[in-house]
Amino acid sequence: MSKFLSNRFKNMQPYRPGIQPHDRDYVKLNANETTLSPSPKVRAALTDALVDGLGRYADPYCLDFRRAVAQAMGVATEEVFVGNGSDEVLAIAFHTFFGDEVPVAFPDITYNFYRDWCTTFDVPFCEIPLLEDFSVDVDALAAFDGHVVLVNPNAPTGMVVPREAIERIMAARSDRLVIVDEAYIDYGGESCVPLIGRHRNLIVVQTMSKSRHLAGAHIGFAIAASELIDDMRDVKFSVNPFNVSALTSAIGIAAIEDAEHLEAFVAENAREREELARELCRRGFHVLPSSTNFVLAKIPKGDAAALTGALKEHGVLVRHYDQNRIRDWLRITVGTATENAALLQALDACLAQGACCPPHPAGGDCAET
Repeated sequence: MSKFLSNRFKNMQPYRPGIQPHDRDYVKLNANETTLSPSPKVRAALTDALVDGLGRYADPYCLDFRRAVAQAMGVATEEVFVGNGSDEVLAIAFHTFFGDEVPVAFPDITYNFYRDWCTTFDVPFCEIPLLEDFSVDVDALAAFDGHVVLVNPNAPTGMVVPREAIERIMAARSDRLVIVDEAYIDYGGESCVPLIGRHRNLIVVQTMSKSRHLAGAHIGFAIAASELIDDMRDVKFSVNPFNVSALTSAIGIAAIEDAEHLEAFVAENAREREELARELCRRGFHVLPSSTNFVLAKIPKGDAAALTGALKEHGVLVRHYDQNRIRDWLRITVGTATENAALLQALDACLAQGACCPPHPAGGDCAET
């Protein structure tokens, strides 16, 4: 830290993304990305006229993009906020609504960025332990005396919380805000967007980085009551009015309007996810039920960090969290059939070499995906 760093950030805990090595070609299954192309309509949207117009600023109100999201989601345009990825949208929401007066609760095993934002923005927080089966403790969140942030389906567990259970959290206290991060909702579960009209204390955040194959474009949006959206827009205009470029907006509109491409990919991901879970179970792993584009799998025995390193030596990247309760688990992105086969081949080689644990038993404990 330099001597000029503001005291506001003295306890800052920067987020640590999954590793992005460039020393060789890897099968990258550590960041919940995809090697598949986005909708063909995305490429078609990048016209010469759009490129020629890059000398002018994009619409800071993102009106066309917001209209497209509103049309796809069945809400009003004034109920939509768009940003440079869901991380920015969430950060603006944290910055807009959370301070040092009211604590924020989220599960103990969840997206690490929530903890980092609270620390960076000096927001008091409480981590509510997941239940023994790794499901979310809805009763504890409903009873919490403060704001609530929940990713659904949860990451990194992949498990989904029923919409009626989340509504119970919102209904328990209308004087606190509930943010539902639906980064993976297209893969399974019911979106809370239809609840916006009934609950003025709800913000739903989604991303196009996952199911729409646009991690490199970084597009996110929030849906909430118009007065909440107005607040977020005012904060955005106080920091960076032009946070969404003309290129990003055009890409986002094209992607969200291609529902057929989304449905086909989600169905293919589900098939690959089920097959991957079965193969991991055959190798002795315990796999949690997943409604996402990844699985969380407990190794049969040994050191998960060592297995992660051994897989990297074989050209395959997976995610390991050095965190209580999931230290023996790996989060593995569901890749293409070819990528998943490469993972399993590398995994067999690591297990046979005893890199982290003995050769796998005849079968493991597997949950339905």
